[in-house]
Amino acid sequence: MPSHAEAPPPPTPLRVPVADSHTHLDMQSGTVEESLAKAASVGVTTVVQVGCDVKGSRWAAETAAAHDAVHATVALHPNEAPRIVHGDPDGWSRQGARTAGGSGALDEALAEIDRLAALPQVRGVGETGLDHFRTGPDGKDAQERSFRAHIEMAKRHGKALVIHDRDAHADVLRILKEEGAPERTVFHCYSGDAAMAEICARAGYYMSFAGNMTFKNAQPLRDALAVAPLELVLVETDAPFLTPAPYRGRPNAPYLIPVTVRAMAAVRGVDEDVLATAISANTARAFDY
Repeated sequence: MPSHAEAPPPPTPLRVPVADSHTHLDMQSGTVEESLAKAASVGVTTVVQVGCDVKGSRWAAETAAAHDAVHATVALHPNEAPRIVHGDPDGWSRQGARTAGGSGALDEALAEIDRLAALPQVRGVGETGLDHFRTGPDGKDAQERSFRAHIEMAKRHGKALVIHDRDAHADVLRILKEEGAPERTVFHCYSGDAAMAEICARAGYYMSFAGNMTFKNAQPLRDALAVAPLELVLVETDAPFLTPAPYRGRPNAPYLIPVTVRAMAAVRGVDEDVLATAISANTARAFDY
């Protein structure tokens, strides 16, 4: 038996190249060059590298500047904002233990994200949004304030907004309505059902599907994918997380995108080339590259 942590084998290459709309190369093994080469060899020729904190956002911007195949997004992840304000004694995030910085520290971090968001290789502001799964009621205010600030930034810089929505659908949709969503808004790792997909479709929000749409218990995601307008559908890895079946539990990377594309094509009952062609155009339009 292969070891659980062993990288899955490369899938058959796609005939029509696509983009991985959401990945974390900084959390994957191997170099950026190796990751990009392996992805390109199976038809994944573009990746969007997503920032989750100040350090990761700087890295995303630098990496996108150095590689034509990489576009960056910058943000404070919804779980990062409360940690900045209230501290992180457990050191759960990658920064290790942190003391409470208060709202002043959040303002400083947001100002740095704002500076990075102006850079030409930065195509989006995100991942931002709400996470009611990891952040308790005490962190809600910081999370919401950060989300509203990121929406404003995306609009001011004319960049895509990339949303992390975990157990928070109604609140995310409400805040987008209250603030006025940017012209291009992407629900990363779309986690809603078909009814929410119809709401997103009416608003013109992009829905990006990840490897979890292949999981046995993910029928609501497949139902959502079935009703989402083709011109609003994206694909992503969220690597190293959410590795598609049959490789669940093993490390994910952009080269595994074809596995998810094929599963998505099967759900929609379309040829994989048709889906790949649409995804390729949609991602370029969503991130304006």
